[in-house]
Amino acid sequence: GIGIGSAFLAGAFSSAPAKPVADASKSPAVTPSVTPSASASPTPTAAMVNGKCIYTTSGTPSKKATPPPAKPDITAKYQATIATNRGNIVINLLNTGAPCAVNSFVSLADQSFYNRTHCHRLTTSGYFVLQCGDPTGTGSGGPGYVFANENLNALKLSTCPGSTEKCATFPPGTVAMANAGGSDSNGSQFFLVYKTTVLPDSYTPFGTIVSGLNIVQNVAKAGSDNSNGTGDGHPKEAVDIASVKIKQT
Repeated sequence: GIGIGSAFLAGAFSSAPAKPVADASKSPAVTPSVTPSASASPTPTAAMVNGKCIYTTSGTPSKKATPPPAKPDITAKYQATIATNRGNIVINLLNTGAPCAVNSFVSLADQSFYNRTHCHRLTTSGYFVLQCGDPTGTGSGGPGYVFANENLNALKLSTCPGSTEKCATFPPGTVAMANAGGSDSNGSQFFLVYKTTVLPDSYTPFGTIVSGLNIVQNVAKAGSDNSNGTGDGHPKEAVDIASVKIKQT
């Protein structure tokens, strides 16, 4: 999850905002945004070995899905359009910096994994993210596999408030993977940053919103039901995803 708090975005965003976490077991946490890496070829990470992405079986898929092909097309430029009941959110995917995360997202979108799901978590206090990507809507669902972090070198690092640990600043418009609290626990959950957010530097930024950020900001203005704590819960204005369509640009 995007673990925050006990699991900020842990699994599902799990509990209180402390640190976002992304998808797996509890609540996915949200990680702030990032600038695409300028390098032409991806920096080697635990996610990719010898040009192939490592997707490890984990849990039961929350919806029928097969793992992505191991070899991503690192030269492709992808744009995703998330069609919601509140309008379209268009995202440029950072394939150079996060090829395995993008490969997974594109594969799941093409398998209709995200169709007819809803964004289950909104944080409006301390962290400013909308978390989506769990077909169960509980914050604990995933695709049946996990993969490691990428593109963390694109994050602007700082010291976490009140601590000596490293945090990162995620600018508005950043799209990052939520996780279950570990470096190799990314799955299907992701979060959209709608206001500058400082989080631990453990969330993979893999996209930038180029249209529709105002949709997320308007949903945030309406607030959450605080079901996970003050400023953390289900959005009062539901965000239902009809489809996620990918095009190569």
